[in-house]
This record gives sequence, structure tokens and C-alpha cells, in this order.
Amino acid sequence: MQYRRFGRTELAMPVFSCGGMRYQHKWQDVSPKQIPADSQANLEATIRRSLDVGINHIETARGYGTSEMQLGQILPTLPREKLIVQTKISPVADAKAFRRTFDQSLSYLKLDHVDLLGLHGINTPELLDFCIRPGGCLDVVRALQNQGKVRFVGFSTHGPTDVIEQTIATNQFDYINLHWYYINQTNWSAIEAAARHDMGVFIISPSEKGGMLFKPPQRLVNLCAPLSPIVFNDLFCLSHPQVHTLSIGAANPQDFDEHLKTLAYLDHASDVLPPILEQLEQAAIDRLGADWMKTWHIGLPTLAETPGGLNIPVMLWLRNLALAYDMVDYAKMRYNLLGQGGHWFPGANGDRVADLNLQPCLAQSPHADKIPQLLAETHALLGGQKIQRLSRQSSTREHIL
Repeated sequence: MQYRRFGRTELAMPVFSCGGMRYQHKWQDVSPKQIPADSQANLEATIRRSLDVGINHIETARGYGTSEMQLGQILPTLPREKLIVQTKISPVADAKAFRRTFDQSLSYLKLDHVDLLGLHGINTPELLDFCIRPGGCLDVVRALQNQGKVRFVGFSTHGPTDVIEQTIATNQFDYINLHWYYINQTNWSAIEAAARHDMGVFIISPSEKGGMLFKPPQRLVNLCAPLSPIVFNDLFCLSHPQVHTLSIGAANPQDFDEHLKTLAYLDHASDVLPPILEQLEQAAIDRLGADWMKTWHIGLPTLAETPGGLNIPVMLWLRNLALAYDMVDYAKMRYNLLGQGGHWFPGANGDRVADLNLQPCLAQSPHADKIPQLLAETHALLGGQKIQRLSRQSSTREHIL
């Protein structure tokens, strides 16, 4: 395993982290007696495999159902000084309720402190305000730090880049958990801002949100050769020194194996990556055209500016992936979450696009004349059964990293 300084925390962070939202029994709290023995045995085997390969950062959240409770059965048996334990709690208007939730998390984990506490899902200005206003959630965290129950505080986000950068600019956080991968590099300016503030940078879900790379289309496999898509994406992310760790949302002990192959390439990423990056770029140009790939994102409206709340940038991005790389399954999964994801994945899909006048909001786009038709075609290609966020589903027994 390789380790990187996790920003101003000074923690030696492994370049891979063990994420805790895939191996738990249920998304809802249940009595410990209701957790099947095989589920608990699988979780404990996964944690032990993680530690065996040098991944000592164990990351979970209060919103991950039984994850904390099940971790509480094994973490106290392990050498505490060798672990970096992170949990995350969503900010709320009532800071006392936030404190009660933290106490519940610590009780489930059966620890006297956590190394990292993330304010989970600062996705909107309102949620940021819940954290930073006088008497808000961050004041609670400071008290917990004074009591020795929390070492460092960070935040996780699925929000727009401007909200992420506003949160970083407060200089109140030691680290950040965010999305950034080869297929979606929108948040790079936020990572640069985090680096200026000497914050630790943790990339969320590089294999699932980064393209369902555990079941890639053959075209993507061919374009990433000689690496697998998982190893390519891991290497792409870790080739940037501003990135410190990638989450592996392991459902079982074997889920670390493909990621670990990345370690052999880290010291010569500059030799391995350029030919693959060129192949991927040219493949997209071949199918979508050079002008489109260079300019498709220019002048697109925000949700607030768009009739019907259509998330036009995301719709066109998913269309690009489906057509350029045959990533249709991934694009469908994300597309059909639109309208169901709340502030975690905001905006509507294109089921009403034919009824909306989009020309005024597209006035700054060089492709204004053709985007409405492209959105209709995107809905025809990707639309289907609506999909809920995982936290609203009943189980996580599916194999998703």
C-alpha cells in the first residue's frame, strides 16, 4: 500500500479507503439480533482483508443503515491506534438533533472517538448555513473536538461546484469527500481550491459513480487496454497529487483485488496514461465530432434558469457517454435517477422536453438550435423505469462498488 499526507490533518492516508455503504445488511436500523450471521461474517472478513492489504481507513455514515452497528462488532477488537475511522452525519437545522445523531453513531461504533467526522451532503447553500451559522452543526463539532470525541472535521458533497467552493472558502474544514473521475472532471477547480487550503481530498465511489466500471462495456474495455477500466480510472485519479485517497465500496473481501493492481503503476503513470487518454479522446471525437466535444458544455443554463427544472448539462453528459463509449447501462442508471434524487442528484429528466420552450435559456449555447432535439433523443435512448437512491432501497446485497 502507498500512503499520502491527508492535508492539514497530517494523517498518513492509504491511497485506497474502505467505504462502508455496500457490505451492510440493511439501509434501515434494525435490532442487532436481526443481522444474519453470514452478513456479519462477510463484513468482518472484508474489514480484515482491508487491513491485511494496508487499507486502514474505514469509512461509513449514519445514513448507511446497519453499517455502523455492524462495524461496532469488530472495530473495538482491532488496534485502535492503527485505524483511521470516519463516519458522516447530515447537517440539520437543529444542532441539538445533530449532536444526538453523533452520539448514536459513536454508540453504534463502540468507540470513544472518531478520527474523521464528515458533515454529510453539503449540497445546497441552506445545508451549508446549517453548518456554519452561530450555534450550528460546526459549533457542535468544535465542542466534540474539545471533548476528544472527534479529531478532524470535513464534509462530503454531491453538490454543484460553486457550493463546494463556497464551503471550502469558509476554511472551517480539514478535508473533503467529493466526486471526480475521468468521465466527470467538473469539480477539478474545487480540488484545486481544497489544495490551496491544505485539505485532504477523498474521492467518492470511483468505480460506481465513476462509470459502473465493475461491469464495463466492451468498447470501454478496449479503449482502456492494457489496463482494466477500474485500474485506468484509479490511476487517472491518483496521478494527480492533489488527490489523496479513493473509496472502494467493497461488498466482500474480493472487491479490493482489481483496485490493488493500480499500485504497480503509480510510479510511472506519466508513461502509462497518455496513450489511453488519447484513445479515449479520439474515440469520443470519432462518434460525436471534435467541435461538439470541445464546446457542448458552453453556455448551458443552470437548473434555476431552465423551464421544468431540466438538468440539461447532466442529460447531455450522459448522452455523450452512451454514444462515445457505449456506456448505456451507466447512463440509464444515472438518467433515471433524475427527478428522484433530491439535492443529491437534482433536476428533472426529459420526459416533458417537447412541451417546454428552451430557446431563451439556451441563448448562450453555440448548439442552441439542436439541443432540444438532442434532449428528446436522449430521453428516448435512456428513459425508462425511475430509479431511487440506494438509501431508499431495502438492501445492498447487490455487487456495486
